[in-house]
Amino acid sequence: MPVVSVNPPDLPSPAARALAEALHAALADVWTAVDAPGPLDAAPPVPDYRAAPVPDDLSAGRAELIVEASDLPALRAALSSGADAVVIDFDDTFAPTPANVAAAWAALPEWLAADVPLLARPRALYAPQPGLTFAGRPARGALCDLAALLTARPGRVPHLYLPKLESVPQARAWATALRVAEGHLGLNPGTLRVCLQIETLPGLLHMDALLAELSEWAFGLNAGRWDYVFSLVKTTGADRAAPVPPRAGLGMDVDAMQAYAQALVDVCRARGAQAVGGTAAVSPDPRDPTPALEAVRADKAREAAQGFQGAWAGLPELLDAVREGLATPAPPPPPTAPVTRERLLALPDPGPLPAAEVRDTLGLALDVFGAWFAGRGVITRNGRIEDTATAELARALLWQWVHVGAPLDDGSVFDRAAYRTLRRALRPDDTPEARLLDHVVLADAAPAYVPLEAHRLTLTERTFHD
Repeated sequence: MPVVSVNPPDLPSPAARALAEALHAALADVWTAVDAPGPLDAAPPVPDYRAAPVPDDLSAGRAELIVEASDLPALRAALSSGADAVVIDFDDTFAPTPANVAAAWAALPEWLAADVPLLARPRALYAPQPGLTFAGRPARGALCDLAALLTARPGRVPHLYLPKLESVPQARAWATALRVAEGHLGLNPGTLRVCLQIETLPGLLHMDALLAELSEWAFGLNAGRWDYVFSLVKTTGADRAAPVPPRAGLGMDVDAMQAYAQALVDVCRARGAQAVGGTAAVSPDPRDPTPALEAVRADKAREAAQGFQGAWAGLPELLDAVREGLATPAPPPPPTAPVTRERLLALPDPGPLPAAEVRDTLGLALDVFGAWFAGRGVITRNGRIEDTATAELARALLWQWVHVGAPLDDGSVFDRAAYRTLRRALRPDDTPEARLLDHVVLADAAPAYVPLEAHRLTLTERTFHD
């Protein structure tokens, strides 16, 4: 592996820099619209269209193994794991320290030489790339990742997952980026293939329009479940009088989540797109892995019965269970009610929250944020794989519980003072993870994304370069 500069990272080749420059120039005037919150109004009808064909190397029933882009040993292991496809992730499992960004970009030629179907998830459009500018303006991580991915190995481009989509302007920005990249690289129009991640409430409400904007390249929709629940909580939490249930009460058995999955599959069926399910994110106990693996099989069998044709695994040892579940669909569910806004928003009232659950939620956010500042984007905690997506959900839950003054089962109320007392019992005030969590939990309105808030607070500049 070549030695790379880490302070700040630079794009790995002149070809990558030239493409990044072209992408930033093409999108220079769109960022105000792109950065605006996604709308929650009803989406207007779209003209009839069909999604792009599914790539030949992405078979139905596949188990995709997601791996953090700078975890070089894990990536090498993933390429020989027997996964049906490997997802190189620059988003939820990735901590964008200068060293991680440089290592991930530098390793791309090796990964793209592998004889295995590859997908890559660049960072979301909101994410900055500190240390780089184009035409005097700060660089965007998504466009830099895209330039590095598409130029790393001439003749081989990975398929792409596009994360955190919320609005038609964002979909149009990606369409412009893909069109410019194909022209710049001399690729035929429509060569690139993408799957859109439906992991925000605005994105779900407008997913038909998002898919239409990107139909020249988009072959499918992916259910990013924990990101979606996070978006649901942060977007609607202030309007709820009762507390939102803890994570254990927000699984796919909840009718609002069933409606989410049903809506996604309905659009895929109508437009000839492929529905890709969620991530199996448990970490089986080596002493007795059976319960965890059975839970994965059951989850994927349910997804298969709903119409999903692929799913992610967070660890190699989950691949077989994902595949087996997708291959043996559960019995068809009973007829369901139409998807309505009311169903999507109807989360159950959990009553008094278990104090232990609140403490664990707070500890999860602190543990993931602490690892993220140290350069690790994913951790294993209490038998689950945790990353930015689950930490974002945890902090949104904490914010909503504080906002409504959630009653706890020990007779107390979870308000601002109770939050501070509990957080201080777990981390001192001066740690970056405590400062970040305080900022997002005690805000009047839930901030959009934690990585962006960390950058705005200059916490990444102080920790990523230490």
